[in-house]
Amino acid sequence: MVLEGHACNDYVEVSSTAGRKWQRLLQHERDQRLRLEDMVEQLARQHSHLEQEAKEQMNQAMPPGHSHSEDEEETEFEDAVEELAENFIVHVNPSQAHKRSNSNVSQASEGQGVGDTVSASSSEGDGQDNTVQVIMRKDNNTDSSYSLSEEMASLNGSQATTPTEGGMIQANGQPKRQRRTTVPEKPNYPINLWSILKNCIGKELSKIPMPVNFNEPLSFLQRLTEDFEYSDILDRAASVEDSCEQLAMVAAFTVSSYATTSVRTTKPFNPLLGETYECDRLEDYGWRAINEQVSHHPPIVAQYVEGTNWDSWQDFSMSSKFRGKYLQIIPLGIAHLKFRQSGNHYSWRKVSTTAHNMIVGKLWLDNHGEMEIVNHKTGDKCCLKFIAYSYFSRETPKKVTGYVVDSEGTFKWFITGTWNEKIEACRVTSQTVRAGKPVYETGPPKILWKRNPVDEESDKYYNFTEFACQLNEPEENVSPTDSRLRPDQRLMEEGQWDEANREKLRLEEKQRATRRQREAEAEQAAADGQEFPPYTPVWFTKETDDTGALNYRYTHEYWDCKERQDWSRCPDIF
Repeated sequence: MVLEGHACNDYVEVSSTAGRKWQRLLQHERDQRLRLEDMVEQLARQHSHLEQEAKEQMNQAMPPGHSHSEDEEETEFEDAVEELAENFIVHVNPSQAHKRSNSNVSQASEGQGVGDTVSASSSEGDGQDNTVQVIMRKDNNTDSSYSLSEEMASLNGSQATTPTEGGMIQANGQPKRQRRTTVPEKPNYPINLWSILKNCIGKELSKIPMPVNFNEPLSFLQRLTEDFEYSDILDRAASVEDSCEQLAMVAAFTVSSYATTSVRTTKPFNPLLGETYECDRLEDYGWRAINEQVSHHPPIVAQYVEGTNWDSWQDFSMSSKFRGKYLQIIPLGIAHLKFRQSGNHYSWRKVSTTAHNMIVGKLWLDNHGEMEIVNHKTGDKCCLKFIAYSYFSRETPKKVTGYVVDSEGTFKWFITGTWNEKIEACRVTSQTVRAGKPVYETGPPKILWKRNPVDEESDKYYNFTEFACQLNEPEENVSPTDSRLRPDQRLMEEGQWDEANREKLRLEEKQRATRRQREAEAEQAAADGQEFPPYTPVWFTKETDDTGALNYRYTHEYWDCKERQDWSRCPDIF
């Protein structure tokens, strides 16, 4: 028995030792695999970068008239075409691609003379029903980009200011407010990332108590207003009579709202229930906006913007999940835009945003998904595709492609560009069919939107544009619930982050106490058999639209109350 006991003890000891050994080997293999994955990703990035550089060098060294096609039997005519045209593939909805009538196709084919025919090169989309090839003509006489840039400059010049001895004046001779161009520089505050994120996996982003170290000194109400930095696109679109061309410009405006997300990796402050933000830029941009946090769970922001010849409104919410290595944000709600003169009413949903390298590596954002913009008056549609970035893809990073079709499904415009630099559009001039697939020829591209130059030192102040720096600028006579008056956000902007964190906790606890009080009152009312009224927004009212969906309608009372300085209806949230 003694010998058996010793044998059992020896067996247990050997088993434990072997078990620990195998655990170490398994951990070593796991670490090796992770390192190998990182090496593969790094090699893929380097390969993509070198391949792009090689292509650029080849294009620079390529003599005029030389073709990149693998087909050695291309005719001289096809080589000449390549000098004046650029080929690209657009993914389309198959129902839209085949909606065009046979008469239109035959007319397009018969209408092309010998000098107008453009032969398609071998396409990657052959055999795929959801792609069409586009032949984009280049204007070899005039630089359309340059002429359109001049037009944009002249339009922007109508809002420009002129320096005088008395400061700055507008074009109408009235004095213009001097606005700041930067915010205080961002201090360097160290933070233990793991201590915060380890308990956040799988939780809703809006329910995670985050310190201001992850924030930027703007609320989400202000960040949503930043979408209208390039509102001049809408001002130009308001004067366009062609509804499809107007739709292409609206599409460029929707893309422009993502311009700063490539470098803005910080998080805006979550608004408190009842928090508002007004932005009156009538004197320089020609519009004014009012935003309100109308719901806390789920978080919903209602916005209404009045432009010179247009109005825009939306109920914005989002669903977000932290998945460890990345954070995915899925916007909810529908944005609306209506031009007063034409009555064209457009609506769309925003695409998803993913933040990569949340734990290790440099944080970067990518916008991806499909967006459909509909003109409810004419039936025209624009389909945009934000192509997700991949290390192993040959696509241009941050690329956007799309097309505009009328109510009959006829292609009118093709759109291409990147969501962080510029968007171009070209009008469809004709269509042919080759190998059973449609091939579209277009006119020269026109720049519909181009990003404003960015300050080289903007990384010192949260990568804000000049317009973003002005969103939280102190202003008198605003509502007591305005984001500019939020103490934690103001302290953070001034560089007092420790004080900002304490103030942020105080505001959040105050909001929780108010919610608990309302819940207790609701329970008491239910016990007494009485109906307890739900929370009611101040400047918006909840209604059911024609489709049966609930949304928030602006009451058009804010600016009148501001003129009278009547803020009696505003809650105490700060």
